[in-house]
Amino acid sequence: MFKTISLLGVNVSRVGPAVAVGQILEWVKQQQRTYICVAPVATLVDARRDPLYAAAVNAAGMVTPDGMPVVWLARARGCGDVERTYGPDLMLEVCNQGQNLGLRHFFYGGTEDTLQQLQQKLRELYPQMIVSGSYAPAFHKEVWREDKVIIDQINNSNADIIWVGLGSPKQDFWMQMHRPFLNAPVIVGAGAAFDFCSGAKPQAPRWMQLSGLEWFFRLCCEPGRLWKRYLIGNSLFIIYLIKDLFKKPV
Repeated sequence: MFKTISLLGVNVSRVGPAVAVGQILEWVKQQQRTYICVAPVATLVDARRDPLYAAAVNAAGMVTPDGMPVVWLARARGCGDVERTYGPDLMLEVCNQGQNLGLRHFFYGGTEDTLQQLQQKLRELYPQMIVSGSYAPAFHKEVWREDKVIIDQINNSNADIIWVGLGSPKQDFWMQMHRPFLNAPVIVGAGAAFDFCSGAKPQAPRWMQLSGLEWFFRLCCEPGRLWKRYLIGNSLFIIYLIKDLFKKPV
């Protein structure tokens, strides 16, 4: 099993894309019930501010280093084995490798239009992949307990992997709450992967992703929705790092 490093109280897994994909496929093979969180800077900041959220994220079987600042911080603390493990790329590669294994995928979250576009794109990319079902829930401001009818629908699909696209922190709380009731071995919080992989929203160029500027691209695309997350969140990230730097050892 991979090691972890605590970053602002979140146990981030010391993985890269290849290790993360291999672990997901192994968990499916072993029928080991777990869930996976993706952790950009916003997840670390939100977890630092909310102990219940930190507990939900740290209960995951794997917490992937989703953003470059998270990778840089881990490497600065001596973890050279940490590579960016980006939600959309992770989903695409699992779908790709899952073709030969006959894996069944269920997509939960987003809108009906986004889910239709997503499934069309994935089938174009991976003609042999199996989509066992999808469901677009009504919008809820806070996390909610899903109706038994929908839980049964997901379980009756015999999915091996459930992809949850609700955005953080909602999707992480949702996975923690529903993990005991879902039969699929692996549940993955896919973040904005549904929007990006379906083409519903533009994705930052790769050079911006690798240089840590994806947040700026997304802010320019959706300033009204994301200004607080990035401008305030990124400032808090720096403040928390400085506080930890000068914290006296216990």
